[in-house]
Amino acid sequence: MNVLQMIGRGQPLFDVDVQREERGLSEQVAASRFLVIGGAGSIGQAVTREIFKRRPQVLHVVDISENNMVELVRDIRSTLGYIDGDFRTFAIDCGSREFEALMQAGQGYDYVLNLSALKHVRSEKDPFTLMRLIEVNVLNTIKTIELARAHGAKKYFCVSTDKAANPVNMMGASKRIMEMFLMQASARLPISTARFANVAFSDGSLLHGFNQRFAKRQPISAPNDVRRYFVTPQESGELCLMSCLLGDNRDIFFPKLSEDLDLTRFSEIAVRYLEHLGYTAHPCASEDEARDRAAELIARREWPCYFFASDTTGEKDFEEFFTDAETLDMQRFGSIGIVKNAPDHDATRLNHFLDTIRAIRKGATWQKGEIVDLFNHMIPDFSHKETGKYLDGRM
Repeated sequence: MNVLQMIGRGQPLFDVDVQREERGLSEQVAASRFLVIGGAGSIGQAVTREIFKRRPQVLHVVDISENNMVELVRDIRSTLGYIDGDFRTFAIDCGSREFEALMQAGQGYDYVLNLSALKHVRSEKDPFTLMRLIEVNVLNTIKTIELARAHGAKKYFCVSTDKAANPVNMMGASKRIMEMFLMQASARLPISTARFANVAFSDGSLLHGFNQRFAKRQPISAPNDVRRYFVTPQESGELCLMSCLLGDNRDIFFPKLSEDLDLTRFSEIAVRYLEHLGYTAHPCASEDEARDRAAELIARREWPCYFFASDTTGEKDFEEFFTDAETLDMQRFGSIGIVKNAPDHDATRLNHFLDTIRAIRKGATWQKGEIVDLFNHMIPDFSHKETGKYLDGRM
């Protein structure tokens, strides 16, 4: 499948910049030791491949998904083969005692890249999943930064999201809060990050769901009014690696908007996807109609689709990579912009966040409202879009 064609593009975004910087990137990688956290996710796998193919001295990968880690290794062995450096994977949680022991063993790492995240808007439907989102996106980031610094890392990279710019959902807000803690930690260890668009066909994404629905001969469902920017898995890996190795302290890399990167509707991708597979999208008036007519329509090479106007909590009409208040460098790269952050942070506000989360976690009952109130305190202009409807209530 041509992913670029599916998302309505003809050319990769970063080819010119990567080729221009390739010698320096390859030399840095070949001379360095890397730890990739969350390396079995879609972005983590892409970053791991970008590092592996430049032949590092050490490349260790950590992820809680044992099965995805196995597939990562099989994929690399089947395409890139082997390197002289030490390539190993560890099926452990970065918040665990086992991870602390790993960091204490061996010679340490020059670069620690954290690609772990809870990324779904649907994660905000209840206080229990929300607390897990905070643990992964914020608390584990704080912990792994301190471990990286304590064991001699030169640089720490942590992935953010376009949804951190003017967030409207708790996932994006958690990443914005994470960025605040990154700025605080940057006084003790150089840090960079990246905001970028949806990774096309990444695990768990709506586009990945198209593959699952097609394989199971089930209807495809997608909003027809939500527009998103998309990058390919390889582009996500390139952007993260360039930010890690080339970014200055506190830099946030993001894809520049151009004719090569434009907002695309999910419903439009669904139509192109089905055409690529030799089917015509057949719009249905309801989920029931799409389910009931699936066998009939598919038999005549029409695919039942339910396209709808989005009304679920936390959905943003369009995405953006920066705010009006942020300082930008749009000159250094042809296809990458950079948010340049000053070493500013509000320690009192950050301590209040940690104290409040600890207090909530110790409580007998958890309420979503108290977590939303805390996020509003942390981000005064946070425009949380609560509709009372969630993605788990859709097909």
